[in-house]
Amino acid sequence: MTPAIVLSNVTKRYGTVRALDGVSFEVARGEMFGLIGPDGAGKTTAIRVMCGLLHADEGDIRLAGHHPVREHRRATGAIGYLSQKFTLYGDLTVDENVAFFAEIHGVRSYTARRNQLLEMTQLAPFRDRLAAKLSGGMKQKLALACTLVHEPEVILLDEPTTGVDPISRREFWKLLSEFLSEGITVLMSTPYLDEAERCSRVGLLHEGRLLALDAPTRLRNEMPGQMLELTGAPMEGALALARSLPGVADAQLFGDRIHVRLTEASPDAVGRFGRALESTALRAARVRTVPPSLEDVFIERLSQEEKHEPE
Repeated sequence: MTPAIVLSNVTKRYGTVRALDGVSFEVARGEMFGLIGPDGAGKTTAIRVMCGLLHADEGDIRLAGHHPVREHRRATGAIGYLSQKFTLYGDLTVDENVAFFAEIHGVRSYTARRNQLLEMTQLAPFRDRLAAKLSGGMKQKLALACTLVHEPEVILLDEPTTGVDPISRREFWKLLSEFLSEGITVLMSTPYLDEAERCSRVGLLHEGRLLALDAPTRLRNEMPGQMLELTGAPMEGALALARSLPGVADAQLFGDRIHVRLTEASPDAVGRFGRALESTALRAARVRTVPPSLEDVFIERLSQEEKHEPE
């Protein structure tokens, strides 16, 4: 089967800034794919280029086999797009919003589909409520229902759970799982790395460049060295001190914890680090081995990228 999404060496410039810099990846049909990165990494630009809202300066794109610009009508029929901002009509009811989006996509007999989506999103009891009167989580679920009313093959979600409470986030992910079971392909951008763990594969973006592309588990397993976590240590000067110890490749602060990456993954390396720690102000810290997180992976890949950049 042909992939649902294909980006081949896609570049998008804003003046002298490359928002996307030669990005290439494929997403299989029925896959959940995550675009991960900080603000300004290029996630929203990538999604808007895929939708045909922006034109790429270089490269090629295919959504469900269609070019989003040259075959715009066919492409828009095959994809659904949920933007960062609430873009529905606040002075229309829940029912009216879904009906409106069905009609602009040319869906004639949409009543059964609308009822199904409102039941799935638990919005059926609120179908006569104005969209402006919904909570943040309910607005996102309504936007998702409107995105899916024309039964697209691919849905593109731009940070769909940003600013949404934890319970609504959990409900939103439950909905995505149900739509995946129907064979819909999902590409979403998110700043939440716990959400990225739910994706079958992720692409790590930074300043328009793709730093890594693989399953979250593989990316974590490929981290060099051994990851340790320090807790209960005095924080003042702790990070610089941890980085100065022998055998330490890097150290990063995570709230009241310090993640230390050793250059070697062995009991001897952990023992040497513990003995070195005893002669410092961090001697009272509790030390345990931990699996690397995606955030650790991102920081390590970014560090490697910066080392290879020309001055």
